[in-house]
Amino acid sequence: MDNVEENNNIIYVLLIIILVFIVVLCYLVYRLIESGKAKKSVEEKFDLLEMKVNNLQLETLESKLNPHLFKNILNSIQSHAYQTYFALDKLANVLDYILYESQKKFVSPKEEIQFALNLIEINKIKVSPLFELKVKTKINDGEKLYEQNLLAPLISIDLIENAFKHADLQSADAFISILFEFKDNCFYLTVSNKMSEKKALKKERSGIGATTLEQRLKIIYKNQFKLDKFVENDIYIAHLKINLLEYKNQMFTA
Repeated sequence: MDNVEENNNIIYVLLIIILVFIVVLCYLVYRLIESGKAKKSVEEKFDLLEMKVNNLQLETLESKLNPHLFKNILNSIQSHAYQTYFALDKLANVLDYILYESQKKFVSPKEEIQFALNLIEINKIKVSPLFELKVKTKINDGEKLYEQNLLAPLISIDLIENAFKHADLQSADAFISILFEFKDNCFYLTVSNKMSEKKALKKERSGIGATTLEQRLKIIYKNQFKLDKFVENDIYIAHLKINLLEYKNQMFTA
């Protein structure tokens, strides 16, 4: 009789231990699930905040961008009154783009290149008719993304403006070369210029353009762009490549 009672006690103890183990296990699983939910919620909040910060940075950068562009254009026209009519015609196109197209998040590469060509025409009034200014476009017919809105507006102006700013426009062997390409669903812009031997005057707000461009590219295109800038034999070369197909694929999978 004592043995039976002892065995029953052992069974009761084991059942209690198993019950406690199950309760503890359920509690741990519950905490794990709640922890996962909390982690996901924190990640979602972080992503939302990061997106807001990026949007604020872009708004801030773009608010710096447009007045800087206007100032350079108006200075060019003012100093060459005899070409005012031609320059104003090009300026009207540039203003239309800035007022209406640049407010969009994206434009097509076709629209951006046309805008940049108008901007170059305005900058031409700064230079002598004998100055070597080479502008080329190489666009593959049938590129499916060429007319799709995937390119950040005004993305090309900093490299072009810097070339006119830092080239020695009075030197006999000076030049500026600008090449737009669109191939394999990638936008390319290569700008090179003979560097001026004169040191550029330190101006307030100088250097905003280069910083602004790199910040915009990092925020918008992350790993889908490459910007190389280097000097070779007194020639400054800037090469920008944006892979719009990879960017589009990333947008759909994000």
